[in-house]
Amino acid sequence: MTNKIELTNFIKKNIDIEDVDLKIVLSYFKTIKKSKNEILLSNGKNSQVSYFVKKGCLRLFYLDDQGKDITRYIAFENQFATELVSFITNQPAQESIQVIENSELLYISHEDFRHLLEIVPKWKDFYNIYLEKAYVNNSKRLISFTTLDASERYKQLFKINPNIVKRLPNKIVASYINISQETLSRVKAKIYAQIPNL
Repeated sequence: MTNKIELTNFIKKNIDIEDVDLKIVLSYFKTIKKSKNEILLSNGKNSQVSYFVKKGCLRLFYLDDQGKDITRYIAFENQFATELVSFITNQPAQESIQVIENSELLYISHEDFRHLLEIVPKWKDFYNIYLEKAYVNNSKRLISFTTLDASERYKQLFKINPNIVKRLPNKIVASYINISQETLSRVKAKIYAQIPNL
């Protein structure tokens, strides 16, 4: 299980779990490598897999009614990425999952995930914590869209998750904080002029 040390640490950070149960959980995760720009899940398909990022980056995105690309979630190392609504309801996904950087992932099938909920009680605790954090993060992002202007959103993003700003292209950064690339360029130019070492 040495190749799953990142997932081991992530699980232990969230719940207290006996080694025997942890080994059972880890045994259901498989390793896969994916290349930049690959689509892991397409809009309209059922989400049957949950991914954990060992190395690289994934994003969840959708197209609005005007065909605009909207990035809802970005997962770097030591984070899960799943189209949760589809994963929970077994209905067609409204979002797609894309590989943004060459990535090494651990993944578990929907069937195996549900099986773990039945055989490892602590896995339910982990799942509940995961769902709560996902809800809180989504709520905070939605609120920021209506309470913060473009400059404030960018500053908040840089403070909370600087990897998004440092590692990803402007197109994705702009779509994540729900502004145009042109607005992002103006915001960055203004902020960096004021604080060049940001």
